Amino acid sequence: MSSNKSILITGGTVVNASGEVLADVMIDQGVVQEVGPNISAKYAAENEGGPRRIDATSCVVASAFVDLHTHLREPGREESETIETGSRAAALGGYGAVVAMPNTEPAQDSVAVVEFVRMQGERAGLVDVVPSACITVNRAGLQLSPFHSLAQNGVTLYTDDGNGVQDPVIMRRAMEYAKELNITLMQHCEVSRLTEGAVMHEGCCSSHLGLPGWPSIAEVLMLQRDLELVRETGAKMHFLHLSTARSVELVRQAKSEGLPVTAEVTPHHFSLTDEKLSGFNTVFKVNPPLRTMEDVEALRIGMQDGTIDAIATDHAPHAAHLKDQDLLAAPPGMLGLQSALGVALKYSGCSVQRVIELMSWAPARIAGLTTRQGNAVAAGNIANLVVFNPAAQWEQSLEQLVSKSQNTPYLGLPLQGQVQCVVRDGQVIVEAGVITK
Repeated sequence: MSSNKSILITGGTVVNASGEVLADVMIDQGVVQEVGPNISAKYAAENEGGPRRIDATSCVVASAFVDLHTHLREPGREESETIETGSRAAALGGYGAVVAMPNTEPAQDSVAVVEFVRMQGERAGLVDVVPSACITVNRAGLQLSPFHSLAQNGVTLYTDDGNGVQDPVIMRRAMEYAKELNITLMQHCEVSRLTEGAVMHEGCCSSHLGLPGWPSIAEVLMLQRDLELVRETGAKMHFLHLSTARSVELVRQAKSEGLPVTAEVTPHHFSLTDEKLSGFNTVFKVNPPLRTMEDVEALRIGMQDGTIDAIATDHAPHAAHLKDQDLLAAPPGMLGLQSALGVALKYSGCSVQRVIELMSWAPARIAGLTTRQGNAVAAGNIANLVVFNPAAQWEQSLEQLVSKSQNTPYLGLPLQGQVQCVVRDGQVIVEAGVITK
């Protein structure tokens, strides 16, 4: 880790929710001390004992990103990823915090497992690893997790991600607890009876390939049910990785009615379509599946008009031997942390400021992390920052990946926007695109 020497970021465009300004940023003792033009003139050069200098010319300086949806695999699936390797991928992607999904082995349905994940994140020391917990014990959908003890130990996000909670009685009860405890449930919307055996979106492409299809209605029905349960209980609900045009319409309507709901989309769902599976390449098998261009365009509009609150990676590493099976047997999921910014700026149709909102300020607010993450780059705030070049054009290669897995869908595809530097608690952990720890 870098020393606690003060840092001066010069010549960048500082982007906050209030707007953008060409300014220098002075950091000391882990806190932003000053933001303004020509601060560098006040200080001696670095080689004369002045602050460490980072040249941000042509770059954006913003609050570090927050991922609401990261699979770190540890404990239990360390062959695919560990908290340490996932943290390295997150740091290189510009993230200051990631929410660790609870579908581990054992599942994160107890204080002991949650504390293990938190401890491993602290040990890695690269990003804030925020454990979520299961809605139901072992994500089996039968019995609620011990919400009270988990909430007392600081867990604010609960999900059975990978499984939708099928029983409406269980889900209603979970929402009643969530309302009482002021916690947020995160739902994976999938009616499982409609997706049994499915490997890809149900449509023209699946019919042509002769593959079992996953209908959009499987997502929509659960989303509709849970919106009505939110209306009844008043619980806060976040909808994970929405993928259909109809889902965007339903969330838009719910928000217009004032329901306390938020929603995320993934980079792969707004940049890739089901036609990618025409070559039977399992890297493009994901849950929920890649959809049609009509769905892709609806997701992009939802991001642009504020219906969608966050871009979340659903970073899902799988060891090569697991993905190297036929489509029926291979597990769903793809990498996302190191490519998310490049995909968002290239394919979302959103402005740079809107992309930062979707990747930083909004997810930090949803996760309740605004004490440390997602704040304005302003004097007095903790220095958790990202510096990136929004115009940089690049392509992802296997050599760039620091995950233990290599199941990325973006090899050879053009990306835009590249992370140059990440500051965590006032210390440089990524510089010139390389981890310094």
